[in-house]
Amino acid sequence: MVDEVRRRVQQETIGHRGRKGDPLFQIRRSLQIGLEHLTDKQVARLNAKLEAGDPNHEVTLAWQCYQQVRAVYHAPPERGRELVAKALAAFPSCPIPEIARLGRTLKSWRQEILAYFQTQGASNGPTEAINGVIETTRRIARGFRNFSNYRLRNLLSAGGYRPYRNKPTNHA
Repeated sequence: MVDEVRRRVQQETIGHRGRKGDPLFQIRRSLQIGLEHLTDKQVARLNAKLEAGDPNHEVTLAWQCYQQVRAVYHAPPERGRELVAKALAAFPSCPIPEIARLGRTLKSWRQEILAYFQTQGASNGPTEAINGVIETTRRIARGFRNFSNYRLRNLLSAGGYRPYRNKPTNHA
């Protein structure tokens, strides 16, 4: 969302896509980083470039909204629920169309977002990652003739089969 706002504002103010010397183009990567990961020098550079290239402060507001969404997942559960409610109240009515669209999307995913706090952050991400490795292995192999080879190949691909760890070492 921040990148879409940045591109739109850049197109409106400069009249072309970002180039080397354009202030918003120079900070495109910094806008995707959390505030806690930026050094003081990077924050100063970010603020200077936003002042120079963001006349209506739309990119600045979008970046602040991005930081609010990030803060939801870094907060304790009680505070996270408050931040979700705050974002859902503010984002859909924002005059910046990209932020309003994000607000509508977050509103439609409200139950799923709040479930993150009910499950203490549990996710099926690791399972999906392993399934992706298995699917890639299956595609690369172009078929296996027996299940044992298929199983071993997937264990090796996913990093789950390490026979050298199972052997006891006898150091006398």
